[in-house]
Amino acid sequence: MSSSWRNLLATAVAVVLLGLAGTASRAGAVPHPDDLLPLLVTRGGAPAAALLAEDGTGIRYGEAGSGIDPDDHFRAGSITKTFVATVVLQLAAERRLSLSDTVESHLPGLVRGAGNDGRALTLRSLLTHTSGLYDFARDTGGTIPVTARQAVRLALDHPPSGSGRFAYSNTNYVLLGLVVEQVTGRSYAREAERRLIAPLGLTGTSFPGSRTALPVPHGRAYDEDGRDVTALDPRVAGAAGELVTTLADLNRFYAALLGGALLPARELGEMLDTRTAHGAYGMGLFPTRLACGVTVWGHNGRIPGSFVRTAATLDGRHVLTFRVNTTEIADPDAEPALLAAEFCPRTP
Repeated sequence: MSSSWRNLLATAVAVVLLGLAGTASRAGAVPHPDDLLPLLVTRGGAPAAALLAEDGTGIRYGEAGSGIDPDDHFRAGSITKTFVATVVLQLAAERRLSLSDTVESHLPGLVRGAGNDGRALTLRSLLTHTSGLYDFARDTGGTIPVTARQAVRLALDHPPSGSGRFAYSNTNYVLLGLVVEQVTGRSYAREAERRLIAPLGLTGTSFPGSRTALPVPHGRAYDEDGRDVTALDPRVAGAAGELVTTLADLNRFYAALLGGALLPARELGEMLDTRTAHGAYGMGLFPTRLACGVTVWGHNGRIPGSFVRTAATLDGRHVLTFRVNTTEIADPDAEPALLAAEFCPRTP
């Protein structure tokens, strides 16, 4: 653990609680997120969990279980989509593409078959998951590495679900990765590195390509059956879920994005506009309305051995990232409870 993190942990308030004693001591108050974090390990079934929260009062780190540290690198799964969507919207702001462009205009002849037709699909429909394209990961199980074009071919073996309706599909963002490459002459990974990762100083974030090992430091990662899947070929997800990162880097990225540092106001507005997906999804971001009425924005990521969730207020000034070192959270109530504990007002 770095000395900076030791200093942070030494001064943070209510950092880590390995039980629920704190909840009892605050009877009648909204639970603190640090009190709920252990539930991701017990009821959620994860070996370990960690969170990093930042707001106007400072930074707070918490962990539960063993074998997890604040500086760890981990796989972020579909949080990759926010990075890819940001690159596409930057290109739109530069007028190098338009969201109303057809897929065919950038990738001629690629999306054809089983009723799928790239001439009828726009980049907007890919960004908002309203293309109707089949999710190739349903065939690979998210465990078989494929190239981008192989992933598209798998999807095109299936008829579309009907464009215009929200249907989450990893195929959409694999195609967007190919569009970025066609427009810029560089891979989506290289564009994200030079446009987002380097300017923001996200030193723990990378697109590993086919590299199966995680950067140091890192802990272990386990699938839902308890098997060690720390070594993983990121081509199981590609532009839909390849990213490797850290808690601090994700908080910095989402704070910058929602704070307006990465996109002009018009394009950020497009990203946050959920009308196309009937309120379910914007472009690489989705809103979550909590029980207290507060709405937070962000994304989750699920890939073998890792589940990650980042959420932030609309202005990006209050942001939380938490993760577990396994594929799924067994308790479906754990995530919304943790978000509510972080973002809903607490009475003294």
